[in-house]
Amino acid sequence: MNNAKYGKLTAALIATWFIFSLSASAFHVFKNEPSHPPLGVGLAVVIPIVTFLLWFTISAGFRQFAMSLNPRTLTFVHSWRVAGFVFLVLYTYGILPGVFALPAGWGDILIGATASFVAITLATPNHRGSFILWQVLGISDLVMAVTLGTLANVIEPQGTTTAAMTVLPLSLIPTFAVPLLIVLHMICIAQARRWPEREHTRIAGHATSIAG
Repeated sequence: MNNAKYGKLTAALIATWFIFSLSASAFHVFKNEPSHPPLGVGLAVVIPIVTFLLWFTISAGFRQFAMSLNPRTLTFVHSWRVAGFVFLVLYTYGILPGVFALPAGWGDILIGATASFVAITLATPNHRGSFILWQVLGISDLVMAVTLGTLANVIEPQGTTTAAMTVLPLSLIPTFAVPLLIVLHMICIAQARRWPEREHTRIAGHATSIAG
C-alpha cells in the first residue's frame, strides 16, 4: 500500500473516530457520576494512542506514510490550542475546577501561541533539539491536563467536578482532540530524531576526536 492509500485510510479512520466520539458523547457514554473519576474519558484518550503506537511499530508502510508527513503542517495544527482560554472562562463561571482548568488552559494557550513560530522557525535540522523539546512540552501539557482532569475529584472532593468534560461539546476535547494532538506530537518527534545533526556539531565532534 502506497502513501496515497495510507493517507485515504488514515483520513477515513480519523473521520470514523470523530463520528464515534460525537455519537458516544451524544448518548452519554462518557458521562459519569460527579463523585467518580471519568474513567471512560480516560480510556478514550489512551486507546487511540496505543493503537497508533502499535500500528506505527508493526506496519512499515504506515510508518513510512507517517514519517512522510510535513512536520511544519503537523505543528501548525496546534495553533488552535489558544482556544484553551475557554477553560479559564469556564473556571471563572464555576463550571470547571481550577486544579484542572488553570494549568490546562494556560498550558494550551502557551503551546497554541508558539505553534506558528515553531513550525516556521524550528522545524529544521538546525533546530532539531529545540523542535523536539517543544513537542515534548506539548505532550506534557496534554498529559498533565488529562491526569488532572481525571484526578480533580480526588484532589478536591468537595470542589467543582470535571463532569462538564464528559458531555458535549467539551467531551470531544479529551475523546478526540487530545489523543489526536498527542499522536501528531509523536510523529514530529520521530521525524526530528531522524534529522541529521547540525553541521558544526559534527565538525566539532570530529575535531575533538582528532585532538584526543
